[in-house]
Amino acid sequence: MQTMGIPSHGKRMNALVYVAAGAGPHPAVILLHGFPGNERNLDLAQDIRRAGWDVLYFNYRGSWGTPGDFSFSHGIEDVASALAYLRQPAVARKLRLDPARIVLIGHSMGGFMAVQAAAADPRIRAIGVISGGDLGGEFLHLRRENASANATGKMAAALADEGMAPLHGCTPDGLAQQVAAHAADWMFTAKAHSLKDRNVLVVTSDDGLANYNDAFADALRKAGDGHVTATHLATDHAYSDMRTELSKTVLAWLAGLAP
Repeated sequence: MQTMGIPSHGKRMNALVYVAAGAGPHPAVILLHGFPGNERNLDLAQDIRRAGWDVLYFNYRGSWGTPGDFSFSHGIEDVASALAYLRQPAVARKLRLDPARIVLIGHSMGGFMAVQAAAADPRIRAIGVISGGDLGGEFLHLRRENASANATGKMAAALADEGMAPLHGCTPDGLAQQVAAHAADWMFTAKAHSLKDRNVLVVTSDDGLANYNDAFADALRKAGDGHVTATHLATDHAYSDMRTELSKTVLAWLAGLAP
């Protein structure tokens, strides 16, 4: 394991890399945590490392002790900063990784970050979305059922219920207003055209988010993506009683990616 501070817009993000055994260069996974990030999925990180991949885990600005202010926009920027860091030749050599083979895998809000970051970066050839939090899609659904102001209030309440203590420099209402301002662009299906040539894993559970993720997978296929793998596991949002099955699903998908 190696620890580091990854620079992002004037702050240094707390980060660690599980480095795979052997000379490499190894492919790499950036593992993106959710909101606020209580489930870190580090059991997956260890399993992925044993399969021959480097795994980077980091905390977005303003989360879990990383300096700065948390926001969804900042999180998208932070993923781009993590990618830029791993692609530095000196860093790649130190971590024995192949900067041309970096995969994004995100759980919940981390899935949102993976979709947004990959849509903006064509060098990312594959992404994994585990119970992805389609913030834009969820907000637009709320707005169809409520007045716009009430939809923002309902989203703010839902974010507050998730727990804000590990996050700095933000409020539930401010985060909900940010989603409201970007909802049409941030919804997963709006990114299907940009991602239609990627290899995509979509894993769903019985947590109420499956419809959004299934719609994303369908939109990718309709856009011409022939490399979409969709799997449903009958469990909760944290995959509490199916961690082994989740790991096997992710590892099988990674093993099938072209070298």
